[in-house]
Amino acid sequence: MSESTSGTVPGRGASTATGTGAGADDAARSGQDEVVELCSELIRIDTSNYGDHSGPGERAAAEYVAAKLAEVGLEPQIFESHSGRASTVARIEGADPSRPALLIHGHLDVVPANAADWTRDPFGGEVADGCVWGRGAVDMKDMDAMTLAVVRDRLRTGRKPPRDIVLAFLADEEAGGVYGARHLVDNHADLFEGVTEGIGEVGGFSFTVDENRRLYLIETAEKGMHWMRLTVDGTAGHGSMTNKDNAITELCEAVARLGRHEFPVRVTPSVRGFLDELSDAFGVELDPEDMETTLTRLGGVARMIGTTLRNTAAPTMLGAGYKVNVIPGQATAHVDGRFLPGYEEEFLADLDRVLGPRVKRETLHSDKALETSFDGSLVEAMRSALKAEDPIAHAVPYMLSGGTDAKSFDALGIRCFGFAPLQLPPELDFAGMFHGVDERVPVDGLRFGVRVLDHFIDNA
Repeated sequence: MSESTSGTVPGRGASTATGTGAGADDAARSGQDEVVELCSELIRIDTSNYGDHSGPGERAAAEYVAAKLAEVGLEPQIFESHSGRASTVARIEGADPSRPALLIHGHLDVVPANAADWTRDPFGGEVADGCVWGRGAVDMKDMDAMTLAVVRDRLRTGRKPPRDIVLAFLADEEAGGVYGARHLVDNHADLFEGVTEGIGEVGGFSFTVDENRRLYLIETAEKGMHWMRLTVDGTAGHGSMTNKDNAITELCEAVARLGRHEFPVRVTPSVRGFLDELSDAFGVELDPEDMETTLTRLGGVARMIGTTLRNTAAPTMLGAGYKVNVIPGQATAHVDGRFLPGYEEEFLADLDRVLGPRVKRETLHSDKALETSFDGSLVEAMRSALKAEDPIAHAVPYMLSGGTDAKSFDALGIRCFGFAPLQLPPELDFAGMFHGVDERVPVDGLRFGVRVLDHFIDNA
């Protein structure tokens, strides 16, 4: 893997919270004032990740972020692991250098978007109906913008964080982080020297129970992944002939079995903690084996929660043949597999049993599952920051059904949480925004997130 490193952005001051790099006009603006503009501008930079370097890459966004950080006196570095695939990293000096450092990370890439399916231009960053619209609005240029807004405000006003903060704006998260977080961890681990804890996506968003309680889901765990290709070899032949060794037939039967298979319920500590909190919120005892009633109460977020009770394997692609009257000798399928922390071996054994002996299973990309406990001073800082801005806030742990760059940072011993705080209107299908059409984030939610992150940094 080739790499070019741009070094620090020239013409700026040292990485201390003196605020010497900002102009007078900038100094008058708060983080809340500029977060919407930052989010819109980031969305307008197309960073679509197709998983094969065919997209525009993240370089333009990395340079944009670096310039915004340099304006307020930091010395950001840009690391390009492959042409156009760039990440930006900077360190802010804290008031107490003896304390371990904190990582705040976010990714700059987004999944592709088909403009014809959208109500508004997915790369327009338009502000309408109280929201910022566009690809990445919730995944995750909103958090990138909130982080930039908070950091710029603190540095303009000379407010040092209690401890060092490492900022990482990363490439390639949507394809597993190989050219982003994983590259930095493997090749530039010194950037994260002294870091023991970190925050990133997907957590800190609200779920309103009633007028007296709003839950904020903090990610303490995430599923592992196995992206795989399934292959069946058969006997090629003429389409008019009877063929009992048809690769397509064999593969389709196996894929159908897998697609309909229901893996057993397995309740991890994070899910158990979430269910206990829900039991208290709804005043009923929840049975993990019968969650249908509970999940209906959770609206759109149920899609994120329901899959954290089991391993999953979703068929996503099929391929075979080249002519209508030719039976091919091989058929393939792709599957997105996700497993719970502690259940990888069980997951793989179940896969092979369901697929059967004719199916060859090849791992294309795999990564670990993560889980940490919902305790400690960083969790308390999240709780107090949310309470400071929302008196009915109640922080709860949960497991993310997908994965994040936290998997890479775990290799350095960094304890990671999902905390990108947003207060959301109850009617917004937040889970549906991820990789969906008409992705958007409320303007008020962004401003709320800036305030919460500012409180959080003060106490982290």
